[in-house]
Amino acid sequence: MTILKKINAWLHLWLGLASGIIVFIVALTGCILVFEQEFKSLTQPWLHAERPENAPYLLPSVIKEKVAPAFPGKEISGIWYYGHGKTAKLSMNSDSAIYVNPYNASIVGIVNEEDFFHFILDGHTALWVEAKRGELNIGAEIVEYATLIFFVLLISGLVLWWPKKWNKSNRDKSFKIKWSAKFKRINYDLHNVLGFYSLIVALVITITGLTMGFAWISKSIYWLTSGGNSPAPYINASSDTTKIVPDIGMRNVDIAFQRGITQIGTLNKDAIIVSFPNKPSEPIELCTDMYNGSWRYVNLDQYTLAELPSTQVHIDKLNLADWIRRANYAIHVGAIGGITTKILYFIASLICATLPLTGAYVWWGRSKWGKPKKEKKAKISLQTQG
Repeated sequence: MTILKKINAWLHLWLGLASGIIVFIVALTGCILVFEQEFKSLTQPWLHAERPENAPYLLPSVIKEKVAPAFPGKEISGIWYYGHGKTAKLSMNSDSAIYVNPYNASIVGIVNEEDFFHFILDGHTALWVEAKRGELNIGAEIVEYATLIFFVLLISGLVLWWPKKWNKSNRDKSFKIKWSAKFKRINYDLHNVLGFYSLIVALVITITGLTMGFAWISKSIYWLTSGGNSPAPYINASSDTTKIVPDIGMRNVDIAFQRGITQIGTLNKDAIIVSFPNKPSEPIELCTDMYNGSWRYVNLDQYTLAELPSTQVHIDKLNLADWIRRANYAIHVGAIGGITTKILYFIASLICATLPLTGAYVWWGRSKWGKPKKEKKAKISLQTQG
């Protein structure tokens, strides 16, 4: 074994042992989260609302007017219309999520959002650690750096997996699990072979996760995919306060909503989030084109309804770098590609969760602590004779 291969093996071993528990938690919780929406749709009846024949949505102003008296002292700041046949969720300064029928504004459910999947998401993103260092969550930082280590482990693991010679015997060891062998060999094959088969999906999940965790990685990927360019600078969305219209109320919000589902949004047109401005300088915010896990923000002047420069362009008009940037979350959660992609992500995440366990057992079997007593005694005897 060359010095580089020895260094690679050493890094793979000790980085794997150092990050194993964290990788196990993040991968297992990610595995559970893959089918979150499908599970919720089947088990949470308050997410559904029967649509009267071709009935349109109630306007945001109507829903707000009808629901507000039931929650005195609470400010409704927006509405998420999920699509026809589904309830709408109100954005409100409340610990609970309020779901209403979008056709008659009846309250369907008042739900505590601190549910099972929220608990799993906390573990996935921050290991259930609430301690902070300044404005940064310590748990989230640990997850970010453990993910970075896991990326190194995937690359170093590929180097270790790569056969010295591509003969039949080595190919079988690299691509097949020898189920008839002893458990130690089966465990090694599970680590080696399944690790390889899950590599591509694991790399995609890991890189997209790192993109969300580290700004420098996000900028680097943009630089690589754009041919050396930088992302466009952030533009603040502000309404023109020199054109204030008295007593406009929710009228323009309703007009913006209707434009959003008839003109502005083209992908999954019936799904839209409308955020209400509560300051003179704030815009009317629309979240449209929510399709395959991606979306775009449209900001309209609350007085003139003019589209503001901060509005994101349609996904069909994005270049490769901007498309990757917009679709990063969708790629990370397996939303692109439908149920087939989600199944692949589930299997790959489950395999990733097993890698720290099988890897630790491989190390244990080769370490002095994991060797049988007879083997230890024989080694001591040889050392004594020498």
